[in-house]
Amino acid sequence: MKTASMTALRVGLIAIACCTTLQARAALFEDDEARRAILDLRSRVDTISNRLDTSNNRLEGKADKASTLELSNQNEQLRAEISRLRGQIEVLTNELANEQRRQKSFYGDLDTRLRKLEPQRMTVDGKEVDVGPTEQRSYEAALSLFKAGDYRGAASSFASFIANNPASGYGGSAYYWLGSSHYALRDYKNAIAAHQVVVNRYPENPRAPDSLLNIASSYTELKDRGNARNTLDALITQYPTSQAAAAAKERLAKLR
Repeated sequence: MKTASMTALRVGLIAIACCTTLQARAALFEDDEARRAILDLRSRVDTISNRLDTSNNRLEGKADKASTLELSNQNEQLRAEISRLRGQIEVLTNELANEQRRQKSFYGDLDTRLRKLEPQRMTVDGKEVDVGPTEQRSYEAALSLFKAGDYRGAASSFASFIANNPASGYGGSAYYWLGSSHYALRDYKNAIAAHQVVVNRYPENPRAPDSLLNIASSYTELKDRGNARNTLDALITQYPTSQAAAAAKERLAKLR
């Protein structure tokens, strides 16, 4: 029964090498079982060693050859059993040590993977924000589409990004590039709507002055000179030292 139990234990220890997170938790119990098995084997070794000592003492007092031979055979069997048990102890001890190293490596890898999934503190548009890895990849993928000239794909990607990350630190920039994508597609009404979000919701975003300039350009394309002038005036008033304000002054001179 003990042999069958220890065989099952070894199989369990080896199986843990391919564990999932749930199996990794169960490995804690396997460790306890392995330790108990090792203690049990050591106890058996001690018991048999005591029997061997007793048998040796008896052997020394025997003069009868038959009795001496029988005791000698028993002693050899006891020594063989002790050797076998010590071999099992060594195997289980090595397996336990190896499993503990595997567990340590597993949890180290798991911790590394979890850290990669955690939001990272980053500076986005001059502000410290927490950005998740998926969030960052989605934003960068949408921006790559815009830079590649795929404005329709960029508009769709930025719209999806905004819907999936409503509180993102990239929010202001995402709306800016969404508006710029619509402008490139000559969808001026949606361009105005997206850029207006930047101005209203993210007035401190460094792209806010450019959003106002793009709004003015969209109104100009729509032949709405009045709103174009009003937007340029607002840009100069709200962001007087910006480069966009300098461009706005030049455009106003042409619109008057």
